[in-house]
Amino acid sequence: MAATKKKPKVKRKAPAKKAAPGRKSKGLKKKVPARKPAKRAAPKKKAAVRATPKPRPAPAPQVAPRGPMPGEVRVGVVSHYYGHLSVAAMRLEVALSVGQMIRILGHTSDFRQRVESMQIEHQPVSEAIAGDEIGLKVTQHAREGDVVYRVPG
Repeated sequence: MAATKKKPKVKRKAPAKKAAPGRKSKGLKKKVPARKPAKRAAPKKKAAVRATPKPRPAPAPQVAPRGPMPGEVRVGVVSHYYGHLSVAAMRLEVALSVGQMIRILGHTSDFRQRVESMQIEHQPVSEAIAGDEIGLKVTQHAREGDVVYRVPG
C-alpha cells in the first residue's frame, strides 16, 4: 500500500476589514497638517531721495595710551593677588617706599594709588629694595601679570 502524503493545511489570515461607513473608530484619527502662516507682501520701496547729510559726531576724546607715561619707572610685576585681603604680591625691580605714588597697569586694570601698606614676610616695612618679594595693599583688583610703575611727584 502506497502511502500518500497529505499536504499540511496552511492557515491564511483573513484580510483586514474596513471600518463600516458612518462609524469612526476611536483609536484612529486623521492628523491634520499644521497651518503655515500666510506670507506677507514685502513693503513697497520708496523712491530714492537724497536727504541732507547728518552732521558727524565730534571725535572721541583722546584716551591715554596703554603703557608707561613719560617719567614712570617700572617697579615690578604682580605675581599673585589675594582678593580676600586686597593684597598684590610682587617682586621688586627697583626700590619702593611707603608714601610713593604707583600705577598698576594691566589688560583690564589701570589705576593709581599711594603706597599705604607694604609687608615683607608678614612684617610691615616702610621701604623695600630691588629683589624683595613684597605684599602691597591695593585699592582695586590687580591681576597676575599687571605691571606696577612708580609715578613721579
